[in-house]
Amino acid sequence: QVQLVESGGGLVQAGGSLRLSCAASGRTFSRDAIGWFRQAPGKERDFVAAISWRSGNTYYAHSVKGRVTIARDNAKNTVYLQMNSLKPEDTAVYYCAASLLSDYYSDYVSPSIYDSWGQGTQVTVSS
Repeated sequence: QVQLVESGGGLVQAGGSLRLSCAASGRTFSRDAIGWFRQAPGKERDFVAAISWRSGNTYYAHSVKGRVTIARDNAKNTVYLQMNSLKPEDTAVYYCAASLLSDYYSDYVSPSIYDSWGQGTQVTVSS
């Protein structure tokens, strides 16, 4: 199993930006898809974005499309989530996750397809 560590969360005013990082150890991401999810208090864990390491294809939730960019750094085995024009409703704990099955099933949005999860990083957007 791969170990994932998120960083980069914090408090930001509405309209601001944050870049989250997801660093991996234990295996390289050659066959993985890496996804970002978020969970607000009392709500379910929602898909935000994902990237296929093999193809480089990216996938975004409708709620963040145009404001969020997911990118990878092969040399650092790290995935980034650049978030711009942040809104108070973006406030949540953000998790990154790795999946060896996403490419096979063409499923990048279901939390159940991901086999490894980080501990999460808090993002708070003030109005």
